[in-house]
Amino acid sequence: MPARVDPCLATLVDRPPKGPDWAFEVKWDGYRIALHIEPSRVRIITRGGYDWTDRFPSIADDGRRLAVKTAILDGEAVVLDYQGRSDFGMLQRALGRLPSAVESGAIVCYAFDILYLDGRDLRRQPLRERRRLLEPLVAGREGAIRLSEEVQADGDEFFRVACAHGLEGIIAKHVEKPYRSGRGDWWQKITCKRHDSFVVVGFEPSTVPGHLGRLLLAAQKGNELVYVGGCGTGWSHDLSRELRSLLEGMATKTPAVSLRRKNAVFTEPVLIAEVEYRAWTDDGKLRHASFKGIRQREDEASVFDMASLRV
Repeated sequence: MPARVDPCLATLVDRPPKGPDWAFEVKWDGYRIALHIEPSRVRIITRGGYDWTDRFPSIADDGRRLAVKTAILDGEAVVLDYQGRSDFGMLQRALGRLPSAVESGAIVCYAFDILYLDGRDLRRQPLRERRRLLEPLVAGREGAIRLSEEVQADGDEFFRVACAHGLEGIIAKHVEKPYRSGRGDWWQKITCKRHDSFVVVGFEPSTVPGHLGRLLLAAQKGNELVYVGGCGTGWSHDLSRELRSLLEGMATKTPAVSLRRKNAVFTEPVLIAEVEYRAWTDDGKLRHASFKGIRQREDEASVFDMASLRV
């Protein structure tokens, strides 16, 4: 049984693919995790390769109840809002990064693939066969581990309905392909709005004392961070004050990016902001960016890479 499997990553495309070999799922907005079930323990490994078992105790506990001896499940840890939509901000609060009324037990894992089962490595099997083995294990469950439903439908119509219901987007998967680590076109994502992760490198204070005016953001470019603009919306009155206090404790006189801005307070590049935006400017800056939540730098695999952007 592999100690870790690098996840298969979806490629961003403009429209859903067509044809009978494609199946579709909801695109969940949370933390990508691999659930490793072994005879003597259960481990939860993040996309970046970190052991976060202690942060998802309800998922780990439920994993012990599955009718398997050994398994690796691929899925997404999320918190659902009152309309059943995944909410990244609620997930962050449940994890305890910011003050919250959301309990950690509200976090659930939507499993969408199985890579290993009772001594068999399934990665060379086509997706349709892996799903055939996964579904009896988790379908119909209402615990912390649930099935991410697969839909055989017209991709354009499914995407339209997903966006109309306020979802982040959809994922298209080729049912005849094996599981391949890394990014490829056998998994594709179509988003209702663009949604990526950027390193927080500083902030600009608000004119309201003690509050946040604007986050300063950076993306990866080779081995360096480059400034990509900022966002000044997306937080409540209370969250603005909490974020300001959090960032002030990380202030530094040495900026992580080459940037001079009057009144800017630069911070250590240890937090990652989830940001929703419409497009990029010609000089590589975010347009109409809105804050959605905070990640930790440990999960750096998700930081936006400028190599994927042509400007």
